Amino acid sequence: MTAKDPIDRRGLSRRFWERKPLAKLNQQEWEALCDGCGKCCLNKLEDADTGDVALTRVACRLLDDESCRCTQYDIRHQFVPECIVLTPKNLDEHAYWMPQTCAYRLLWEGKSLPEWHPLLTGTPKSVHDAGVSVQGWTVSEFETPEEDWEDHIIEEPI
Repeated sequence: MTAKDPIDRRGLSRRFWERKPLAKLNQQEWEALCDGCGKCCLNKLEDADTGDVALTRVACRLLDDESCRCTQYDIRHQFVPECIVLTPKNLDEHAYWMPQTCAYRLLWEGKSLPEWHPLLTGTPKSVHDAGVSVQGWTVSEFETPEEDWEDHIIEEPI
């Protein structure tokens, strides 16, 4: 049984991401690249000296760590004004902090989508089955003081 995909992947051209540059994708194609792992919703720590970015297990207050989806995606900026809307135009500016397994980052780097990506498997569950999502292991930013975030750094890729 195939899990319901919250991202509309119906009617897309087969392997469109291999034939079209990111800047030429339409909105549906762009959104379909999201694998639903939830890692972009983890708080990150950036080293001021080196620029290195570390992911933490500390999740944005809007992330549901069972579905790995934003609970208020369409109106998230009302709650988290600093949330980034990733687009082809700003990907160059933000790719460095995106998770190493993120489709947007991988394609921007000229790499292929991983075999577990929902566009290849046909199911959003594949990202969880592959163990690369944040499902069930985040901690709340409300319950974790910022000074303790370093205690929750995770190694990439996961």
